[in-house]
Formats: sequence, C-alpha cells, structure tokens
Amino acid sequence: MNLVEFKNVDKVYGRKKALDNVSLKIEKGKIYGLLGPNGSGKTTMIKLINDLLKPTKGEVLVKDSALGMESKKTISYLPERTYLNLDMKVTELLEFFVDFYEDFNKEKALELLKRLNIEPNDKLKTMSKGTKEKVQLIVVMSRKADIYILDEPIGGVDPASRDYILETILNNFEEGSSIIISTHLIADIENILDDVIFINKGKIVLNKSAEEIRTSNNTTIDALFREEFKC
Repeated sequence: MNLVEFKNVDKVYGRKKALDNVSLKIEKGKIYGLLGPNGSGKTTMIKLINDLLKPTKGEVLVKDSALGMESKKTISYLPERTYLNLDMKVTELLEFFVDFYEDFNKEKALELLKRLNIEPNDKLKTMSKGTKEKVQLIVVMSRKADIYILDEPIGGVDPASRDYILETILNNFEEGSSIIISTHLIADIENILDDVIFINKGKIVLNKSAEEIRTSNNTTIDALFREEFKC
C-alpha cells in the first residue's frame, strides 16, 4: 500500500495548468524532497494531498482511499505560513492540539520545547519568527501520523538552528511513516533525503533515490538542482 498516490492529475486555475498529468507514489518509511522553482506546482501538490484543493482531472489517494476526513487524520501538515492564533500561550496551543487530534502527544511536545529552551507560558505573539516556526514544527512532529508534510520547515530559522531542527524531524517521526519536505534550502536537507522529486511547470521531471542521484550523476542534489533549473 502506498501512503500517497497521484494518478494522472491535472490542476487548472483559469487558463493556467498548475499540474500536468502528474503520476506519483509516496511509499512508507521514506523522507522525500519535493523540490522545484517558485511556481513549479509544489504547493498545489501539497494542498491536493491535504484535500485543500480538488484535482481538475485524475485522482489523489491516501492509503489507497479517496481523500476525506479519514485521510486528514493520517496527515500532519506544516504550512509555509503560520496558521496559529498568536494570542495563545504555547500551553494553550498544546491543549488545542490535544482536543483536536487524538494522536497528539503532549508529553513529547513539552520535551521538545524544553530542549529548544522555549517557555510554554510565553505567548506566540511575543516570539521571534524563527521561534514561532519552531513551535509550529514541534506540534506537527508531536502527532503520531502516517504522513508528515513540511513546507519550508527551516526557512525562517537561523543557520545555527537548522541542524537541530533537522535532528528534531529525524528523531520524531513514527516508524513506517513518511515525510515530504518542500524547501529551497536543498544543501541543508539533502543528507537526510531518501528520495528526490523535481517538479517544473507542473510536470515531474525527476523521481529518483537520493543515492542513485549521487552515484549516477556524481554530484550533489543541490548541484543537480542548480544545473536543472539554472539557479
């Protein structure tokens, strides 16, 4: 059983085709890098998996089933922009997640906050952008989900914190689950990737294991990306 499957998916906005006949499988137990330039279709794919958009053509399945309430229970999603109520204290946020998600592990969240020296009684609006993003990542990774979707999880944190954030991701997703990471900071994450998906202009242009890319192309994923998209 695949955790996620795209079957010949198109997504059209007016005259613009954001996704063009995309077919893709996300397997269990892997970390995927979903990589592409701005406007390539990454966010559209992420929103389709989360049932925030509907495909114009084709089908998106989660655990071999159509999207709906059951699929949403299996996905833990970190959007690029915060959706949190900034007037909340961190403790209030944790209680909200306890009420909303049956699989939320409050004790794990508190331990991760402690490791990052984040005070649970602080309000989110008093925190720096980077600290708010750390809090949001902590609550996402404290769920017992099948699929973790992380959109720019290290984009707002300083370079010194990125290794710790990646360690947090690696050490806190459930065995047999998979992670989809979308980011522009490829050099920072490529060492943790199992599989790599390049998307451009709504089409999948590469879908290979990270090791295969390194050995067959004799290059890093970041260098290959820069060559493919000339950035």
